[in-house]
Amino acid sequence: MGRIVATEFASMDGVIEAPGGGGDFKHAGWTDGISSGDAGTRFKYEELMEAEVQLLGRVTYEGFAAAWPGMVAETGDFGAKMNDMPKYVVSSSLRTAEWKNSTVLSGDVLEEVRGLKDRVAGVILVSGSSQLVQTLIEHELVDELRLMIHPVVLGSGRKVFGDLKERKRFALIDSQVMGDVVLLTFRRNA
Repeated sequence: MGRIVATEFASMDGVIEAPGGGGDFKHAGWTDGISSGDAGTRFKYEELMEAEVQLLGRVTYEGFAAAWPGMVAETGDFGAKMNDMPKYVVSSSLRTAEWKNSTVLSGDVLEEVRGLKDRVAGVILVSGSSQLVQTLIEHELVDELRLMIHPVVLGSGRKVFGDLKERKRFALIDSQVMGDVVLLTFRRNA
């Protein structure tokens, strides 16, 4: 059975919207000038390499699909893995997914994700994809949550947890300082 690992760049007040830019969010690109150093680069590399597949929401998928196919030369095996690995995009509006090895999951989100967990024997990596991550947390499908906390307070924007119907318990299993960023890793309490 697969294990869902959600990984997010977050502000100190929990905002995860548009850290790298894009969209109409007034704080888009809020990670600019904040470095996670060599340790952060190494962590993101190892995180991707351990994953069997990626599970993405439509907005994140479209951003990745626009950027990564042309970045293999400058990113080496990281870019090759991004492009070659199986990718699943949860969307009610996409009918086809053009990026290499991509499949659209357009049915019931929870049923589709549970089926994916049954089929994949390893890490299912969810990067960004705030709406999808909120849904997965709400329904206790995230097995591990990795938050890279950046030293900035934004005051507005989509937050990692949104409005949950019930409290969710996680256990802190690791913390690391990476340059200007703190990585907090949590495991869902069963």
